[in-house]
Amino acid sequence: MTDGIRGRAHVYGDNIDTDRIIPGKYTKTLDVQSLAEHVLEDLDPAFRTRLQQGDVLVAGNNFGCGSSREQAPVALQAAGVAAVIARYFARIFFRNAINIGLPVLEIPDHDIAQGDELEVDLVSGTVRNCTSGKVYQANPLPEVMLRILQSGGLVNYLRTNKTF
Repeated sequence: MTDGIRGRAHVYGDNIDTDRIIPGKYTKTLDVQSLAEHVLEDLDPAFRTRLQQGDVLVAGNNFGCGSSREQAPVALQAAGVAAVIARYFARIFFRNAINIGLPVLEIPDHDIAQGDELEVDLVSGTVRNCTSGKVYQANPLPEVMLRILQSGGLVNYLRTNKTF
C-alpha cells in the first residue's frame, strides 16, 4: 500500500451489505482470485469489466453491513480496488478492511460521482476530486491503523513490530 492513490470512482448507494459485495455461495474458497471474479456481481454485473487496478469504490451510508464476512474486503482488494470511501462503514467491515490492508475512509458529506478521478492521501486523510476540483477531509484514521495499512495489513504489522 502506498500513501497516495489515484483512480476512478465507482459509486454505489447506502446499505451495501457483505452478501452484495461477495455472495455467500462463493466464499467457500481460499482462492482470492476466485473471490475477485465475483465481487459485486449481484449489485452491478458490469463492475468487473469497468474496474481498473487502483480504482476507488465510493458508497453511501452503512457500507459493508450484514455478516462479518472477511471475504468482502478481500474480494474488493483482490479485484483491484485501491481504497473504499463511504459516508459511513459498518464497523466490522471497517476493521476487516484495515486488518487486510485495504484503505477505508469515511467522508460523511461527499458528493463524488461515477467516473470522477480521485487522488487519495491516506496520511492527511484528504481526497481530491480531480474532476470537480473539490477536496474532502476524511474522518482521521488513528495512527496505529495507518501503520497497519502501511504494513499491508495486521499480520504484517504484527510480524514487523513483534507486538505479540
